[in-house]
Amino acid sequence: MAVNSEVIDLAKIYRDQFTVFNNVTYMNSCSQGALADRVRNSFETYLKTMELNGSAWGDWAGHQETVRALVAKVLNADSGEIAITTSASAGVSSLASALDFTGKRNKIVTTENEFPTIGQIWHAQERRGAKVVHIQSQPDLTVDTAALINAIDDETLIVSVTMVCFRNGAMTDLDPIIEAAHKKGALVLVDAYQGTGAVPIDMKALKADFLVGGVLKYMLGAPGVGFMFARSSTTSQLIPVTTGWFAARDIFAMDIHSYDPAKDARRFESGTPPIPALYPAASGMEMLLEIGVPQIYEYVLPLHEELREGIESLGGKVVTPAEKAKHGAMLAVASTDEHAHVAALEGEKVITSSRDGNIRISPHFYNNREDVKKVLEAFAKHKSFLRN
Repeated sequence: MAVNSEVIDLAKIYRDQFTVFNNVTYMNSCSQGALADRVRNSFETYLKTMELNGSAWGDWAGHQETVRALVAKVLNADSGEIAITTSASAGVSSLASALDFTGKRNKIVTTENEFPTIGQIWHAQERRGAKVVHIQSQPDLTVDTAALINAIDDETLIVSVTMVCFRNGAMTDLDPIIEAAHKKGALVLVDAYQGTGAVPIDMKALKADFLVGGVLKYMLGAPGVGFMFARSSTTSQLIPVTTGWFAARDIFAMDIHSYDPAKDARRFESGTPPIPALYPAASGMEMLLEIGVPQIYEYVLPLHEELREGIESLGGKVVTPAEKAKHGAMLAVASTDEHAHVAALEGEKVITSSRDGNIRISPHFYNNREDVKKVLEAFAKHKSFLRN
């Protein structure tokens, strides 16, 4: 399949900034984004603050606010609606601690597509009176929207749904779910970890109350920085009891005799931020915004389609939905032995990952058609692993 001539060749512009391609064909952005030279250099910037000053709290605290503003820009949100956390898990745990499950509204409606941390956090709330309801997915792992909406009732406190399924890249049609939840007076949390940086997200248009993600995948950062969007107009009444001094209204008040949380989304933060990881987080997002997520999304689509066609021509089964609106940047291929398959591909210097009996291939803007060719050649060489 020919790449649309109107789409800018992003790899041609940016690929030489990623040293990893001198060594392997990297197609595993759904696990960890490739390391850009400028992101690598940001670690040096942090270390220099240590060498020059020993302690540089002014720079460090300022960098957290830089990251907050960049996340807000990526999501088209207000910076006061962004909490910077150590992980998506930390953000959701803080949110869960703010919810009251002792009244009539004690029901959490979620799906079978959620990442383990989401399901585990919600089931942990059963000790506090929560009732967790999982909705079965369709055979292709798309969310059964009708069944999910039907499960939302007057007892539902929150609906928790993933944007892009980590198991096979299936994308959820969020708008009707959010609308249905709000009609019943329920809140909505979206886990967008597998979408941010790969799929355009506009929180002025997407009416979810909460959205969580992190920077180490398609956002080009490093482990240690997550974030949570909390819509000010619908969530300001929720005050977490899982907290820390960076969640205080005045961080430097140093008051140990009261709890005075921030009025904005900072109240969902905790203790000292993951300072070293803030530097690559900022650098990665600056690069992401320089390119533009909508441009990245359009660039990756034909690579995704070419991979699908190539796998199917080998007799393989792609378990990711084909329709544009129903998949993210990840493509999943059924495997007879996912772990041995990943190792065999790695032996060909093709880096992928696996989940749920499938090989996950996840191109990003730094990948090109030559990468696609190498991936398909490696799959052809190890064709015996393909499960159809």
